[in-house]
Order: sequence, then structure tokens, then C-alpha cells
Amino acid sequence: MYRRRRIVALLIVLVGLALIGTCVYSLGRGIGAINTLIHHDDIYAISRDAVPTPKKVSSVKDCTAKDVSLELSSKSQSVGVGGSLDFTATIVYEGSSSCLVDGSDAGRVLTITSGNDTIYRSDLCAADSRMLLMAKGDKDTQTLTWNTDANGSLAECTDEDTWARVNAGTYVAQLSLKDHPKVTSDKVVFTVE
Repeated sequence: MYRRRRIVALLIVLVGLALIGTCVYSLGRGIGAINTLIHHDDIYAISRDAVPTPKKVSSVKDCTAKDVSLELSSKSQSVGVGGSLDFTATIVYEGSSSCLVDGSDAGRVLTITSGNDTIYRSDLCAADSRMLLMAKGDKDTQTLTWNTDANGSLAECTDEDTWARVNAGTYVAQLSLKDHPKVTSDKVVFTVE
């Protein structure tokens, strides 16, 4: 009889331990499931490496200073403070064999100065490249609008709405190629009134 009581007591203890083990295991699984739900986006986020620089696969060369020239003109010789001024920017091909040039705002740069101070540069903010295949007789003409704002003192691109407006005065606009800074247009002088 004494032996049966011990066996029954041992079975009760084993069943209790199994029950406690099952509860602990279930709680652990439940906490893990809740953690997965909370951090779902972090766990399943797609990570991306930086886009590598594309390899040049074309045999077409890049344009040099000998291949292209720049022209710049303004729609008006004056603009009001807080207004905008349209410029016509033209890349003219003058080479002997086809070549590629970046005609984007980051590749064909509009710079506005006042005295020795740079007031505005069109290449401060990144722009999609606009590669142009230039050949004999080609011209690329674009309209560039300057909103009489200043970004020349900024080190990085910010929202244009936060840029300061320029004061009244005399300013000079000029085009240049970022890859060939010696390729420039004639200067265009205008006033902000």
C-alpha cells in the first residue's frame, strides 16, 4: 500500500512537471510570436546595397572641351525681388566624331554670382542624368528658371522653399560643364529690382 502511494505521488509530480514544462514552452512561443508581430517590418525588410556605378559598355567617347560649346541668354535683363527669370541654355556640338555629354542641371551648371560671391548653382541638388549623344549639327536647348533664390552658401541640398531670396542688385549668370569647367558660356548680366 505504501508503495502504491509513492507511485501515485510520483506520477502526480511527473504530470505536474510536464504541465509546468508545457506552460513555459507555450508562453515562450507566444512571446516569440508577439515579438515577430511587433518587429515584422524589421525582420522582413529588404536590404539594398548602393547602386554600383554603371560600367561603360559603349564605344562612344565622352565629349571634351573641344567638342562642345555653351550659349546662355536671358528672357529679360531685369527681374523683381521674389520673381523668376528664364534663361535659355544651349549646348552646341562642334566636334568631328559623335560624343556623349550630360545635359542635366547637374551636368550643365547654371551659376549666378554677384561680385566674387556665388549666389546660386543649379547642381547643388542631385538631378537625373540626361546623357545626350551629340553629332554634327546638333544643338540641345533647354529653358532654366531661376526663382531669385540663393543656395550658394549651402553645403547640401535642402528644400528650395527654405532658400533665402536675393536682394536687389546686379548679378551675372554663366553656364559651365561640370566635367569640363573650362567650357563656359558668355556671361549674362542682369538686375534684380
